[in-house]
Amino acid sequence: MTTTLEPQGKLDAASAVNGPEGESCKWESVSWLLAEDNVRRLRQRIFTASQAGDLKRVRNLQKLMLRSRSNAVVSVRRVTELNAGRKTAGIDGEVALTPEAKGDLADWVQRRAEPWTARPVRRVYIPKASGKQRPLGIPVIADRALQAVVASALEPEWEARFEPRSYGFRPAVAAMTRSRPSFRPARAAVAPARAGPGYSTRTWRRRSTGSTTITFSACSALSRPGS
Repeated sequence: MTTTLEPQGKLDAASAVNGPEGESCKWESVSWLLAEDNVRRLRQRIFTASQAGDLKRVRNLQKLMLRSRSNAVVSVRRVTELNAGRKTAGIDGEVALTPEAKGDLADWVQRRAEPWTARPVRRVYIPKASGKQRPLGIPVIADRALQAVVASALEPEWEARFEPRSYGFRPAVAAMTRSRPSFRPARAAVAPARAGPGYSTRTWRRRSTGSTTITFSACSALSRPGS
C-alpha cells in the first residue's frame, strides 16, 4: 500500500482566504493592500462567472466571499473608518473606534456561529429646507458590517446582469455621465447638407462610456470679402 505525501508548503486556498484558523484579527497589522486586492479579485471572479451564466460557480464564490477574512476586515474598515456615520451608534449605543474593537468586530463578522437577526434601527429626524423633517433609520454597527460583507458578494453578480442604460444607484456609475451618448444626434445628418463653397465644416468626436461614439459636424459661414 502506497501513501501519497502532500507537497511541503502547499497553499490551501480556503486558509489563504479565510485566514489562519483560531487566530484573532490584529487590526494594526492588517495589510490593507493585500486585503483589498483579495476582495477585488474575488469580486472579479464572481462577475466573470455571472456573465458566463455559471450560477453554480457564482454561488460557490459568493460563499467563499462571505467567509473571507479579507472581506471581513475591509467591510469593517468601511463602516468604522471611511463612512461618514462611523461615529453614530444604533439602538445599542455601540461604536467600534479602537483597534481592539474593530478586530473583535471583524472576528465576529467572519466566524459568527449562530444565525443573526437584524436589530431594529434607531429613528432620527433630519430637518429639511421646507421646514419638514425627513426620517432616517440608523442600524447598529454589527448590521452595517454584515451589510457591507453581503454587498461585496451580491454586487458583482448583479452588475453583470444590469442593462447598459440602468442609471440607478450603482457603484462607480454616475447617471449624468451615462446619459451623454444622446447628445444632439440630429446634427450629424443636418450639418453636412449645408456644407458648400461658402461654409467651413468642423467635426467633433463625443466620447461616451459605452461602445458607441457619436460624431457630428457643424458648419459655419465663411467671411467673404465684401459680404
